[in-house]
Amino acid sequence: MKKIEAIIKPFKIEEVKDALSEIGIEGMTVTEVKGFGRQKGHTEIYRGSEYTVDFLPKIKLEVVVADDLVEAAIKAISDSAKTGKIGDGKIFVLPVENAIRIRTGETGNQAV
Repeated sequence: MKKIEAIIKPFKIEEVKDALSEIGIEGMTVTEVKGFGRQKGHTEIYRGSEYTVDFLPKIKLEVVVADDLVEAAIKAISDSAKTGKIGDGKIFVLPVENAIRIRTGETGNQAV
């Protein structure tokens, strides 16, 4: 099993969710986060004062999938989240040793 973490633009979450549903991935965790990479934020003027917004709003999407779905999930996320502009985000893939469904006690792929 692998855990896929994707940092994407907030307005792309519905497209990504739909793309993952199409390949059979339904469970996910979504968190509103802030951060920056090469985008480095931007400056804004508020009440006549200029200030820098370093941290931009992003969405962190987390899914745990069976090994045979990893490549399809990565493709679904990257294709649906891509705008072609700076700040589209990143995808991280991490190994998952085990998963346990608390309600039933199922483990491994059955728990996902």
